[in-house]
Amino acid sequence: MEELTLGVGSRVQHAHFGPGVIVAVKYAQYRVTFMDHGIKMIDKTDPLFEVLVAENATAEVETASDVETSLLKILRLWGGITEVVPLGDRWKGGTLVLQPGDTTLKAKELPIDTFFHKIVMLRDRLRVLEQNINSHKVLTDEEKVNMQQYITRIYGSLTTFNVLFRDKEHWFTGEKSGND
Repeated sequence: MEELTLGVGSRVQHAHFGPGVIVAVKYAQYRVTFMDHGIKMIDKTDPLFEVLVAENATAEVETASDVETSLLKILRLWGGITEVVPLGDRWKGGTLVLQPGDTTLKAKELPIDTFFHKIVMLRDRLRVLEQNINSHKVLTDEEKVNMQQYITRIYGSLTTFNVLFRDKEHWFTGEKSGND
C-alpha cells in the first residue's frame, strides 16, 4: 500500500514537543507549529511523531518550494519513476489470450494487468529516449527531428493499445494528418 503524505492542517503529537499542527510539507520533513515549542522541522520517519488527525493526506508530495517541485519533476522524468497509469475498469482482472492458428498448439494466457504494465513501461522508455534525443549535445537539429519522427511513428503504431487505458490523457498519439 502506498504511504500517504500528511497535508497542511494535520494535527500531530510529538513525544518531546507535544501537540502541534503541520503548517508546511517538505520532501522528507513536516514543518510543525507546536503549542509550547514553536515551529520545528520534524522528519517524516521520526518514531516520536504521531498523527492525531490527518488532513489533506495525499500520495503526492506537496510542497511550496519551487526548488522541490522542480526536483520532483526532474526525478519523474529522468529517474525511471513510472507514472501510475490506471487500467480501464472493464479490463481489470482480465486475461489476454493468444490463440495460435495451429489448433494443435496450446494458447498462451497472460494476465491483462501484466501486459498493460509492459505497455506502460514501453511508453515511459520511449519518453525517456525522446528526452535524451532532445538534450543530446552532438546531434544536429535535423538529426533530432528525424529521430523524433520515428518515435512519433512508433507512438502511432501503439495507438491500438489505447483501449486498455482508463484515461484518454495517457493514450498514445502518432502523427496527425494534415487535414486535422
